[in-house]
Amino acid sequence: MSHPRYARQITVPGVGVAGQHALGRARVLIIGAGGLGSPAALYLAAAGVGTIGIVDDDAVELSNLHRQILHTTADVGIEKTVSAAATVNALNPNVTVEMHPIRLDAGNAYEIISGYDIVIDGADNFDTRYLVSDATTVADIPHVWASVLTTGGQLSVFHASRGPVYRDLLPSQPAPGAIPSCAEAGVLGVVPGILGVAQAGEALKLILDFGRPLIGTVLIYDIRTAGWERLPLRANPAVRRPATAAEVGFDLVPALNCAQLQEEVDALEVQGRPLVLVDVREPYETETGIIPGARLIPVGEFTQKSPAGSEAVAELLDEAKSSDAEVVLYCKSGARSQAAARVLLQSGAQVKHLTGGIDAWYKHLDEGL
Repeated sequence: MSHPRYARQITVPGVGVAGQHALGRARVLIIGAGGLGSPAALYLAAAGVGTIGIVDDDAVELSNLHRQILHTTADVGIEKTVSAAATVNALNPNVTVEMHPIRLDAGNAYEIISGYDIVIDGADNFDTRYLVSDATTVADIPHVWASVLTTGGQLSVFHASRGPVYRDLLPSQPAPGAIPSCAEAGVLGVVPGILGVAQAGEALKLILDFGRPLIGTVLIYDIRTAGWERLPLRANPAVRRPATAAEVGFDLVPALNCAQLQEEVDALEVQGRPLVLVDVREPYETETGIIPGARLIPVGEFTQKSPAGSEAVAELLDEAKSSDAEVVLYCKSGARSQAAARVLLQSGAQVKHLTGGIDAWYKHLDEGL
């Protein structure tokens, strides 16, 4: 890769052309387009991370601007995901931004989070932090966490299969009001900037397999002394980790893996029922291939206010109901197909989604050779 945008980065030992390609393939989800998420998003985009997801259900307020550098005065009143996407794409138009203008809850957390390689947690409340912890634990996805207040903050990387998780640090959620929020206690704007940049750095290390991520270590920062204190953290045997999404109450849509998809095809042939396979990625993503027999209906057509708003989705629903067909949706890694499947389920169709998406399908084919 000779793109001048990344020339100074590619020359860094341990990055190189292969590393830059790895960055381009990576999918990173940022929870919160606020004080932590803003610098993290900017540096990930500048580094060439291929897909950045942003979860935030708020609009930009004037009081945000001293620390949330994704947004400007002209953005006040605009949805943060919209403002963030515009800023990221202005910095690097090669980055795909996936906007999730919603609040995470048990009905959507796992389906969103499981579609990414890494999660950067810039949440500003404990409810969301524990949702993120449980979803990343079940999905075994690295969870890059930070928290800030007044003049300092904390930072760590949690990864269930490699070390401790957030619940090992805080086993139970603090009582409401026990810890003041930034709105109550205040925060010096540069502090989340420093911690958010550090979160981006940890994400890059994970993608590049570069250096030593902060797994098993909590860093504590204080701007007044410019000091970083390192504290070891180990998995707490007394803390029970969730093993399945259902165990923690995540609302899931029916799913099947690649082997089960082949079994489903064989079973439906015996029953004389059709299987309708649908690729919900964007057209440009199919240039690298699709699963044979699939039709393309991008996820945006499913997530309109009404499925009838998309002619292709309406035809799919009619076909599924009139022929008793089984509908299987897939995307790159599973998040978008879950969102589209939920829409069809609400409309009465029999639908499942392919766990791991086309990435898992190609791996399945390779293992079968």
